Amino acid sequence: MSRHHVRLGVNVLASGRHDAAWKTFDDKRHLSTDIDHFVAIAKSAERGLIDAIFLADNPGGLVSESHTRPWRALDPAILVANLAAHTEHVGLVCTTTSLFGHPYTIARQIASIDHVSRGRAAWNIITSQNPPALNAYGVEKGWDQAERYKRAEEFVQIVTAFWDSLPEEALVADPKSTVYLDPSRLRSLDFKGEHFSARGASSVPETPQGRPVIFQAGQSSDSRAFGARYADALFTGQRIVEGARAFYSEVKTLAKRFGRNPEHLLVMPGLFPILASTEEEAGRHKRDLDDLLDSVALRAELARHLAVDEALLEDLDAPIPFEQSEANVSLVPIASRWHRAEMLKEARLHGWNIRELLFSNITGGHRVFVGTPEGFVQDMLHWVDTKGADGFNLNIDVQPDGLDLIADEVIPILQKLGRFRTAYEGLTLRDNLGLPRFDAGVQGRLAAAV
Repeated sequence: MSRHHVRLGVNVLASGRHDAAWKTFDDKRHLSTDIDHFVAIAKSAERGLIDAIFLADNPGGLVSESHTRPWRALDPAILVANLAAHTEHVGLVCTTTSLFGHPYTIARQIASIDHVSRGRAAWNIITSQNPPALNAYGVEKGWDQAERYKRAEEFVQIVTAFWDSLPEEALVADPKSTVYLDPSRLRSLDFKGEHFSARGASSVPETPQGRPVIFQAGQSSDSRAFGARYADALFTGQRIVEGARAFYSEVKTLAKRFGRNPEHLLVMPGLFPILASTEEEAGRHKRDLDDLLDSVALRAELARHLAVDEALLEDLDAPIPFEQSEANVSLVPIASRWHRAEMLKEARLHGWNIRELLFSNITGGHRVFVGTPEGFVQDMLHWVDTKGADGFNLNIDVQPDGLDLIADEVIPILQKLGRFRTAYEGLTLRDNLGLPRFDAGVQGRLAAAV
């Protein structure tokens, strides 16, 4: 049985994962842009020795959720660069799109963050193309599933090639010969693809990690193959441990087929803890937050997920209309079907009624744990020790208070069990995740051999 340390990231949201969290703050209007608030979250994560904080993004303009809760307003690259100046150890995961813009811009931004943070940067690749993003970037029509991943593959190939293009040994800096940069040692690229083209070498030298860490999220078969080939860590939305084990096994096998060490691909499902000193108190805390939600709007959201008439959901204590939902599954957008299927699997497993499903984080999608810090630790260890995860990306109910509770009560239990660090192991995010420094020369030879 695995006894590895549990890997933990934190999804940084303006107020917290619970959709009503913003209602508990004094200054509600400026949560999306309050830099002091984000700094407090980052410092709480670092105090808890968390591996990394994760800055998600919705590229493009406002989305429908923006009307009911704080949105992701600030550019993640700008935000993590600022947080780098206020922290020393915690990793900084910056989300950017792989569909819009040009790869060189992203390559330069993320490499710059790795330098200014002294090796703590990571890039989270997304391929989403919602209507606000298409509108903001002036794209009239999006791409189908296969084309999206072809476009993303070209994007990541160019980004990583730029990261490798100016190796440390090219920086000669010899005053006698007046040679600062040796052009013969560059690894310049000349890439012409169907979607993107790029030539030359980056202006940013090789970073402290060799390459910044790459994160990727997704559930489809295309996404799994993409992540297993290019990512160092995968975010995923597993709600049932048996499904998590199947996902874990599949992506590790895929990584091996791509000539990679499966141990160097971390699997970190999202997990939404709501904790208190007793289970009763935790349940009461969740109900207090749930009572602040607009249940009418949430019921409409659930009706969309289930593809059923909203009238079927009016009695919150009634059984979930599984049969009607299954009959209408073709009406559910392809991008939402995994989320829907996972919700219904969990609902069947626990025998939920409509009310229990309604308040199970249907907007965020990740599994909710309600209970004590001790129970939460045992839950996480069960998933890790039965090969359902290497760790978790935590979604905190209210930030930073919920994160402080993780640092003060959950982490000490893990440490006592020998399952979490008592100090950061190294200087870089790769060090702290247990990943080797990326060596472009070695990796190139391995790829050629495969």
